[in-house]
Amino acid sequence: MTSPGTEPAAPAPRTARRPTKIGIFAAVAGLALAADAISKLLVVAHISATEPGIKLLGGLVYLDQARNSGAAFSVGTGATVALTAIALIVVAVILRAARRLTSTAWAVALGLVLGGALGNLVDRLFRSPGPGRGHVVDWISVFGDAGKYYPIFNLADSCIVVGGAVAVLLSVRGVDFNGGRNPIADDDDDDGDDDDSAPTPRNPTQRDPTQRDGVGESSPGPAADEPDRGPGPETSGGGTVTPGAAERTTDA
Repeated sequence: MTSPGTEPAAPAPRTARRPTKIGIFAAVAGLALAADAISKLLVVAHISATEPGIKLLGGLVYLDQARNSGAAFSVGTGATVALTAIALIVVAVILRAARRLTSTAWAVALGLVLGGALGNLVDRLFRSPGPGRGHVVDWISVFGDAGKYYPIFNLADSCIVVGGAVAVLLSVRGVDFNGGRNPIADDDDDDGDDDDSAPTPRNPTQRDPTQRDGVGESSPGPAADEPDRGPGPETSGGGTVTPGAAERTTDA
């Protein structure tokens, strides 16, 4: 309640909330998943797993069909069930984090990782030999046929690696999900500036070391400029003798 004649206080302005980048995140993840799924369908339909791969770019790249029971780039072969469970956890964590994304770069990075993880997860759930144990289709071999010099991989693996690299770069640069700098690093910088510029407060009871003894300090004695008045008037018989009375006595 306000008193008469006073105006009510204006409400505090609200900070504008930045829009989330869910659309960009979902679009990147969907494109990555679609590209991986379509490429695998074409490879299975047109490239035999028992015949030599298709040579491209003078032998720089070979298109082969291989089945991988492990993780990206044929890592962890034989741990299909465990890798399936890990992929499900990764997908759940990314979806939860994406709800507060306002950074375009982070939306692209996490979208690539999610699309790649879903691409390989689809193979593990729906391809032979069975749900949760399916083998992932790999088809890109570099520098040699059938993964002679480097493990065979697919587009899903590439999306995971590229998205992970972008996420690491953003973290190193201190960019958070909101697209701003890391507040912890900014606070550290501000604290360092304050330490350098803030003067040290002086204790009011502490004596100034540049002041010599007796200089600048008040003394209870008489002032230096005050003239010496000499001894006080003499008394006789308990009374005070004035200067005029003393002269009259002498003349008598």
